[in-house]
Amino acid sequence: MARSQFEEVEGRAGDVDTGVKSRPRGRDGADGLGGPLGAEGPGVPGRDRRGEGGAPLGARPMRLLDQLREQLRLRHRSLATERSYVDWVRRFVRFHDLRHPRDLGRAEIEAFLSHLAMDRNVAASTQNQAMNALLFLYRYVIRREIGDLSGMVRARRPARLPVVLTPDEAEAVIAELEGDSRVVGLLLWGGGLRLLEALRLRIHDVDFERRELRIRDGKGRRDRLTVLPDRAIEPLRERIAASRKLHRADRAEGFGEVELPDALARKYPQAGFEPGWQYVFPADQRSVCPRTGRVGRHHLFETTVQRHVKRAATRAEIPKRVTPHTFRHSFATALLESGYDIRTVQELLGHRSVNTTMIYTHVLNRGGRGVRSPADLFRGPR
Repeated sequence: MARSQFEEVEGRAGDVDTGVKSRPRGRDGADGLGGPLGAEGPGVPGRDRRGEGGAPLGARPMRLLDQLREQLRLRHRSLATERSYVDWVRRFVRFHDLRHPRDLGRAEIEAFLSHLAMDRNVAASTQNQAMNALLFLYRYVIRREIGDLSGMVRARRPARLPVVLTPDEAEAVIAELEGDSRVVGLLLWGGGLRLLEALRLRIHDVDFERRELRIRDGKGRRDRLTVLPDRAIEPLRERIAASRKLHRADRAEGFGEVELPDALARKYPQAGFEPGWQYVFPADQRSVCPRTGRVGRHHLFETTVQRHVKRAATRAEIPKRVTPHTFRHSFATALLESGYDIRTVQELLGHRSVNTTMIYTHVLNRGGRGVRSPADLFRGPR
């Protein structure tokens, strides 16, 4: 009897079985996908014949989610993106009663995405993330173009303004932070960094002489320079000295190699041990890299800073909803209020389009749309 539908789709570890062979990469770096297997099914031992590309026909096929992970890594997608896309593919398969994605198409994708909007009431960004995950799956793993998805129900994108702190409010929250979280907060408020951009800073990304920070591989895989606040220089020097000391201790214990971006580890095998590549904000404990299995020291976890900022805002009695990203919004607004032109702010923030930066012109400290209230212009009797 053939395997149950659940076993065929989910697999032993919750993965989806492709039913096709994994072939060696061609010259374009992508994996070829073979045709359907014979009646004996996948994973049958004892076969010596080889299929197209030289892969043994009897070899256990690579599961769909493993192929999805491989294609994401070939394109240098982040671990967060990888986990998100894998989760959306699992949800898609389960929504359609564990049918294999190769047996589904545009109509099923539209039905799933419409379900997210109508029944789950997800945000537009969440629906777009799910759509991007499925389009990636079909384009690079199943090798089928889906085309236009105009039949889906779109989640509405509300026009919300960012929460912005006044300089006094931002300083009040910073004053309530301690340790590494306070230094990170200073960089977010004084340099307009995103939280992960600050946590991923390497020692050689900090230029004290030029008073600037180099943001590598930011959102959209773009590098940029931003300002290093004078107030953060001494705390940052102390933080870097502590990071170097921790690195020397790790080297003494036989560790000390840090994860490098893209293929630098293969090109420069010893670069991961160099002090300049170490994180400015290393984690307290060593951990195992989920991709390579190598034991090393990752950067400080983002939820730690998020929790500290929330508590600091509560102690400072700030009634607004404050997150680490609120400092970035406040940085941009403060620069525009100080008279800096919007193109300069765009470059410091790393926005691809100036239209994204324009949102901050709507939250300047000038009242609604810069209008002075007539109640202040025409004062009647008290």
